[in-house]
Amino acid sequence: MPAEADIRGNLAAVRERVDAACVAAGRAPDEVELLLATKTQPAARIAEAVAAGARLIGENRVQELAEKDEELTALAAGHAFERHFIGHLQSNKVNQVLRYVGCVQSVDGAELAGRLQRRLETLDRTLDVLVQVNTSGEPSKSGASPADAVAVVQQVAAHDRLRVRGLMTVGLQSPDEAAVRASYRALRELRDRAADAVGTGLPVLSMGMSGDLEAAVAEGATLVRIGSAVFGERARTA
Repeated sequence: MPAEADIRGNLAAVRERVDAACVAAGRAPDEVELLLATKTQPAARIAEAVAAGARLIGENRVQELAEKDEELTALAAGHAFERHFIGHLQSNKVNQVLRYVGCVQSVDGAELAGRLQRRLETLDRTLDVLVQVNTSGEPSKSGASPADAVAVVQQVAAHDRLRVRGLMTVGLQSPDEAAVRASYRALRELRDRAADAVGTGLPVLSMGMSGDLEAAVAEGATLVRIGSAVFGERARTA
């Protein structure tokens, strides 16, 4: 596993890639933020990345959020960071996830939005959310269908405890860069239509990962989710 210096160096290298992609696309580098996807990463390694300047942390599993919380909070003391939930969220896990995150990026329908709203009313708080859209059409991926995406954004935005900040997608898994870019372009176009429909800005486009961040930035990503390029390849679990 990479040592702290390697994590710091990897983080800097990814930032350089993002900055170069922004310049190539005629965009300002500060338009794109990094979110570290920390699935299976222990709290100590996440804390190393936070100490190296990572500000946004994304977890896929509620159980991992809970298991890492105390240790990560202690190890990263003195460094500001925010946790997002980026995996599929079951309605029965809403109470747990809200203990740890400032944003849920995977809201995919009215049922989950309603469950979040009711719990947030009880807690007397609000929550940033992104609407997840399955722009690739792959059955293994979660998210609203592109045909339903604008309507889902309208449904979610109708809840006063949910602040819809934009859209999220997991890009097409393909060696065909044109097809990958098309899946990201579709999200940008849906975002523009949804913003018109709800009459408010939706500034966040969460799309792109370690292997295809350049394509995502070229198509308008404002948040790229990076895992292996910083932490190395994940160990396979049984």
